[in-house]
Amino acid sequence: MYYRSRSSNIAARIFDRQICTPAPGTSVHHARRFYENLVPSYTIYEVECPDHSFRKFTEDGQYLISFSRNHQELIVYRPRWLSFSCNDEDCDQHDLPSKARRFDSFFTQLYCVPLASCNELICKDFFLYMESNQFGLFATSTAQIHDAPAVGGAVQGVPSIEKITFHLLRMEDGEILDKKVFSNDFVNLTHNMGVFLYDDLLAIVSLRYQTIHILQIRDSGNLVDVRAIGEFCREDDELFLNSNAQGMSLSDKNKQHQVPENNVENHMHQGQPNMGNSFLSGIKQRLLSFIFQGIWNEETDDTLRIQRLRNKFYFHFQDYVDLIIWKVQFLDRHHLLIKFGSVDGGPQVSRNADHHPAFVAVYNMATTEIVSFYQNSADELYMLFEQFGDHFHVTSRNSMYMNFVSSHSNNIHALEQLRSIKDKASNSSQFVKKMLASLPFSCQSQSPSPYFDQSLFRFDDKLISAADRHRQSTDHPIKFILRNPPHTLKFKIKPGPEAGSMDGRAKKISSFLFHPILPFALSIQQTLFLQPSVVNIHFRR
Repeated sequence: MYYRSRSSNIAARIFDRQICTPAPGTSVHHARRFYENLVPSYTIYEVECPDHSFRKFTEDGQYLISFSRNHQELIVYRPRWLSFSCNDEDCDQHDLPSKARRFDSFFTQLYCVPLASCNELICKDFFLYMESNQFGLFATSTAQIHDAPAVGGAVQGVPSIEKITFHLLRMEDGEILDKKVFSNDFVNLTHNMGVFLYDDLLAIVSLRYQTIHILQIRDSGNLVDVRAIGEFCREDDELFLNSNAQGMSLSDKNKQHQVPENNVENHMHQGQPNMGNSFLSGIKQRLLSFIFQGIWNEETDDTLRIQRLRNKFYFHFQDYVDLIIWKVQFLDRHHLLIKFGSVDGGPQVSRNADHHPAFVAVYNMATTEIVSFYQNSADELYMLFEQFGDHFHVTSRNSMYMNFVSSHSNNIHALEQLRSIKDKASNSSQFVKKMLASLPFSCQSQSPSPYFDQSLFRFDDKLISAADRHRQSTDHPIKFILRNPPHTLKFKIKPGPEAGSMDGRAKKISSFLFHPILPFALSIQQTLFLQPSVVNIHFRR
């Protein structure tokens, strides 16, 4: 058996496609190999463009999302391919005309919509796209209050935001279809961490009040409350508890009339602490019950059961009670993956969340039961993460392009890279914690661009990757090399000015926005002193 090198001539590859039939189930992967020939190999440096904060391309490539520098307005563009006239015979050898080197040669502005009120700002790190209806979800908020008092059941130590507004827009024309407001609450909007979209279901995590709000996005564009998981788990829990409390209140009043007068005061005094005590939340009771039953079932001997419960449950009981919900994602329409941890280790507080003890639970919304529960250092959970990573990277059923994002469970090269890091780790437990710190995954946090497909290209993931994150900028170009023979350099991406930065002391960060389909990308370099960004356009000429 011999290996036939893939032709670098695109015409030859089209001919091969006509005479060769790919194996069943591999037609999309076979078609994506054409991207080895179609690469963004030409760069226009320091493009003349509006001074906006560019967020991302939508998953279907129809829109480029950006925000005004004052974080008040949403500006949406439609990507279009560059076109210009040339009178010479060999136009490819000439530089582009000056008009073709501008931002508006590649994009058409569709609309500009004011989203934020006078005391609110657009959360520039937050955006979710519903591809099936072409709806966009944006958020605005007032400033954080870090030392807000914990009132009304709020968690001590979690910041407060006076007003958080979620805006549902129709991307076609920018019409605001519906809004959802949270008052004196805290939702972690950085990189979509506190909100998860799956099909038409939306999960919003209130960190301050420890509630998971489940909403449905209707085809009409309405945000409809489905349920709230936290203090209560079932829809009728609150009704049942309130009716039971009323019954107990009537019973207490009847007893007061029956006891002697000199004992009424003592009875009331003794009853006050109990009246002031609140139940543990519904989700916390489900969690404690699951932990208790799991420890109980480990032993059959009653004496050993009691001893094990004392050491593993009652000794840590208050630690379990003090756990708070950090983050949530959907696994499917019925199951949630929930991360619990201490207030001190919350993602809004600490950048080193993997150093704090944390737990991951699977919750069934239909039965209101905890299905499984792991500590973030559990080897069993890591094996599930390594072998079935795509089950955690869930995407909406209509998001076709997101199904081909490389991961260690669907790509042998990504798996080898992960195992290489594991082998080099000096502390196995710390490695597991670091890897599992990413669970639950943030929604729509990866680019579906084929140039991040690790079966096609090799690149330095410390400088660039599919993850939606800012990177430390470098003056050296980032190389994309063919994964398969002849292993040649196909293209480079260089952020910033072509000649490099003149001020070597200024700290620079870069972001990369790759179109999900076209050989087209933006590199954006900015300093920390609010200077205008340097935008480069990379495309196939």
